[in-house]
Amino acid sequence: MVDGILKARKPVICRCNGMRIAGGQEIGQAADFTVAADTASFGQAGTRHGSSPTGGSTDFLPWNLSMEQAMWQATANEMWSAAKMERLGLITKAIPIKKNAQGEWVRDPRVITDRYVENGDIVYGEFKTGDAFNAAKQELKTLTTDWAQLDAFIDRMAWTLTNTTMLCLMNTIESIRVKKRYYWDLLKSSQIYWLGANMNGEGHIGFNAFNTKKITGQNTIDFIKYRQLLAQAKTFDDELIEAVMGKPKE
Repeated sequence: MVDGILKARKPVICRCNGMRIAGGQEIGQAADFTVAADTASFGQAGTRHGSSPTGGSTDFLPWNLSMEQAMWQATANEMWSAAKMERLGLITKAIPIKKNAQGEWVRDPRVITDRYVENGDIVYGEFKTGDAFNAAKQELKTLTTDWAQLDAFIDRMAWTLTNTTMLCLMNTIESIRVKKRYYWDLLKSSQIYWLGANMNGEGHIGFNAFNTKKITGQNTIDFIKYRQLLAQAKTFDDELIEAVMGKPKE
């Protein structure tokens, strides 16, 4: 799919709503443009669930971010808001899709967008925390959804690109895409086999922990116990798996 996007003979726009996480984030980054509902969230999940974001993110993020920011985004599994993604240049535009009872457009209330700096830290685009976040979640439920602004922006982008000379447009796009394709093409083949082999190891325990959340109440393994067992050179067998997996709720 990533190859298909990077080789497309026309501009590719990702219209994003909801969660663009893990593989979805990687597919979205392959696109030429992203226009997102400002309620969307973005990020990786691989290293918490027995995988690695080598389906594109480790190739694309260093082109979009500083090396350290790319490293943190790929490893920490933090969720970033659409406003933060736009601030950091990772998407083209974040568009409000919510309206209040008066019919006025409302930015995602869970995200700080009314100020840029607080106590010396950049806070624009960060998710609120604690009681403020919980209150914002309740407020979000009272708002209605309207896609008009989001779709109008995408229509304007498409019309803007339509009013260009086709061959020069695609030459420009391909010239930018090649930066993403360089490392993708360099590493993609070996990563396919690594991901396949990994499903018998950390992928096995990580995915099963995620899929059994309703039974155990947790969607990750016991990371500390797992590291301790590895340090003791324990064999990766059923006994190790049972020791690190969540137990069924009583």
